[in-house]
Amino acid sequence: MVADMPSSSRAARRSCTGRTGRPRSAEADAAILLATREALVDLGWSKLTMGDVATRAGVAKTTLYRRWAGKNELVVDAVAVLFDELELPDLGSLVADVEGVVLQFAALLERPETKTALMAVVAESTRDDALRGRIRSAIVDRQKRLVLVGRERAQARGELPYETDPVVSARHTDLIFDVVAGAVVHRALVSAEPVDEEWAREFTLLICSGLAATA
Repeated sequence: MVADMPSSSRAARRSCTGRTGRPRSAEADAAILLATREALVDLGWSKLTMGDVATRAGVAKTTLYRRWAGKNELVVDAVAVLFDELELPDLGSLVADVEGVVLQFAALLERPETKTALMAVVAESTRDDALRGRIRSAIVDRQKRLVLVGRERAQARGELPYETDPVVSARHTDLIFDVVAGAVVHRALVSAEPVDEEWAREFTLLICSGLAATA
């Protein structure tokens, strides 16, 4: 497997095992999270262990336990950094912006490491309140930034009105995120149906017409 490893993966490994001295914490974390995602794809959730991740990352197992309480927390953080890659570029209109991020999100969910990790931790979180809280803080709450950016941009264009009540605004942000993320996750991971351009456009038009109707 190492021989076939892409150069970016080998670089991440060297960041933990290089001979020039102790690596920066951020470099070690990146190598550990990469190793976690690779182990998930190779082994699956049930066979993944902290020891295997440590071996792949080239660090001591104690290094992992200084950063994460266990496998659940480690996997959440490993997939959270993938969600941080999502962006909302200005495509000129609310419809185009939303459609673009829906397709980005769907592409992310198609990656084996994302699919395996997300389904596993969500299932485990039904029995673990602390894990559910970590998913919320590391993934859900952080990605609500996309809704905030999209709404602010649409308001500046005159597509949506400004909201003066921060409580109502926060509630609307939560609702928009839940609808968009929930629909895409359900279609991609539960129904196993394609989130293609046609579906993304139809879904986006439906969402945006609803936003306009409540304006």
